[in-house]
Amino acid sequence: MAVIGIDLGTTNSLAAVWRNGKSELIPNSLGDYLTPSVVSVDDDGSILVGAAARDRLISRPECTAAGFKRAMGTSRRYELGGRIFTAEDLSSFILRRLREDAEAYLGEVVDEAVISVPAYFAEAQRSATKRAGALAGLTVERLVNEPSAAAVAGHIGEGEDDKVCLVFDLGGGTLDVSLVERFDNVVSVTAVSGDNFLGGRDFDELIARGFCQDCSLDFDSLSRQRQETLIRQAETCKMALTNQEPVIMAVSDDEISASLALTHEWVIRKSGALFQRMLAPVRKVFMDAGIGAEELDELVMVGGSSHMPAVRRYIARALSREPAAGTKPDTAIAIGAGICSGMKVRAEDLRELVLTDVCPFTLGINVINEAQPEKALMSPIIERNSVLPSSKEGTYYTARDNQRAIDVRVYQGEQRYCDDNTYLGHLEVAVPPAPRGQQYVRVRFTYDINGLLEVDVVSKEGQSAQLVLQGSGMTEEEVEQRLKELEALKMHPRDQEGPRTLIARGERLYAMTVGGMRDQVAQILDWYQIQLSSQEPIRIAKASRRAAAFFDQAEAYIGVGDLPPLDLNPLEDDGEEEP
Repeated sequence: MAVIGIDLGTTNSLAAVWRNGKSELIPNSLGDYLTPSVVSVDDDGSILVGAAARDRLISRPECTAAGFKRAMGTSRRYELGGRIFTAEDLSSFILRRLREDAEAYLGEVVDEAVISVPAYFAEAQRSATKRAGALAGLTVERLVNEPSAAAVAGHIGEGEDDKVCLVFDLGGGTLDVSLVERFDNVVSVTAVSGDNFLGGRDFDELIARGFCQDCSLDFDSLSRQRQETLIRQAETCKMALTNQEPVIMAVSDDEISASLALTHEWVIRKSGALFQRMLAPVRKVFMDAGIGAEELDELVMVGGSSHMPAVRRYIARALSREPAAGTKPDTAIAIGAGICSGMKVRAEDLRELVLTDVCPFTLGINVINEAQPEKALMSPIIERNSVLPSSKEGTYYTARDNQRAIDVRVYQGEQRYCDDNTYLGHLEVAVPPAPRGQQYVRVRFTYDINGLLEVDVVSKEGQSAQLVLQGSGMTEEEVEQRLKELEALKMHPRDQEGPRTLIARGERLYAMTVGGMRDQVAQILDWYQIQLSSQEPIRIAKASRRAAAFFDQAEAYIGVGDLPPLDLNPLEDDGEEEP
């Protein structure tokens, strides 16, 4: 049985495995490494995952969900195709498909995974990620912070003197910033910060809104389908700006028609607030680490959204340092997660590599607030950026005469008042009646790199209690029950993913086009469905190539003009060898 590493992303997800002395990316059934983190419920009730689901964001938005990573650990519910799902349910479908892809690629059962998470994920979000893994049939003992995985992947400072590096990880939905030191075979994270609601999706929406503003359109009054179409086009233009400038963004349907030339300067002007938000966690990690930006040896930029030239220029200018060359933003975290999976199984060639991480948030307990008794104060025990594993203790005394018990409530966060932080659990220890301040308890927190928090409380008289918070949030019976419910839902078969993805792509293009182009898209869709119904592998393979070629052409012509007619005769010799 194999252990894999998974980058469970907001926009795309990837898997990797450590074998033959390297971290190897695992392709999905379409031969791609990136699997879109999108889930849709098909008309027959089956679950679509990845590229096929992504195109349905436009053609069937009411049945499709994306960006649910941001809702991990919350009470938000998604209604798709008449069924209700949580964010961890939807994430479990992504993880399940990645597991199936890995099993097909490796030829063996995959039962365990190391999953990367944003460094700034709190306990509830980390717990939800572990639940998603369990619902996908995976054991998840280890979570690795995304910037830490990227740091390991790059072997920062390998073969050189010690280095202080800043890892800037801007993904589709989250921003993580970490200061990392590398010396010998040790990768040591010294400080982390981030923004769990800042990523490429925010840029896509701001570009779409800016487009509407400059073209005298009201984005909020548009239908969800048109909004998703604009956001998808904004994403395409954002990516095109990586290689060319300007880029024309255009939309044309039966109600609206507009076009606009986009440049890097235009993107920066429209996204000024997002750029300012980027700098806050950068400043915070320098402050927490107690060093200045001038002491930085290397800037490493990862995450798909760090491709944006505007982002790279802005951060490089702020730090007076160019990003390190050679880093692959899209795959660095998955490669690092694959390395961590090798460390998890104690691979011989990784035994000398050590990764130390830090606690992203402060952990503490409640104490009496003399000035405002109704608002308990947070007393830190393990402060943020403490190196893990960490074990620290505090002593706390009774606050009232003849107090008979001490109630210890555990919180996570940086705010002064307990109610403004995240409540994790509580325990109680009995103490004999005595004057105030004569009885006490010692509270010890032990927090390990896998997110396991043990709280031990011992009274002056030797009475004790223990609380273990291990990031599950569900009993084994509850996980088993929910797993059965989700497994009862039919996942679209891997071997049929290619044709279903083509159909979803055609449906998206139909929704985005009008007039003669729309008629041609409908024609190719009808023709392709007929070829699929033949159940003849050679005929389907040839039809798939021709349909894909047509859709490629249609993508290029959107906003430009009509397509030339396409010969749809599948039986005519097209000069290609049969598969």
